[in-house]
Amino acid sequence: MKNTNPLHGKTLQTIVEFLVEFYGFETLSQKIKIKCFTENPSVKSSLTFLRKTDWARKKVEELYCQTISKT
Repeated sequence: MKNTNPLHGKTLQTIVEFLVEFYGFETLSQKIKIKCFTENPSVKSSLTFLRKTDWARKKVEELYCQTISKT
C-alpha cells in the first residue's frame, strides 16, 4: 500500500528549503506571517523557531502540501 501522506519521509529542513527555493523568503513571509520569515530570515533560524512552535510548523507543512499538489 502506497503512503499518500506528502510529509512522509520529509524532514522539516527539507520542507523549509523547498519552500524558500520555491517562493523566496519575501513571498514566504507574505504567505505565512511569522517573524522567522520576516526578520533576518535564514533556513537555520527558521528551523530553530519551527521546531519549538507547533502552530507555525503546521502552517509551513500545510503550505508545503498545497504547493506540491500544484506542481
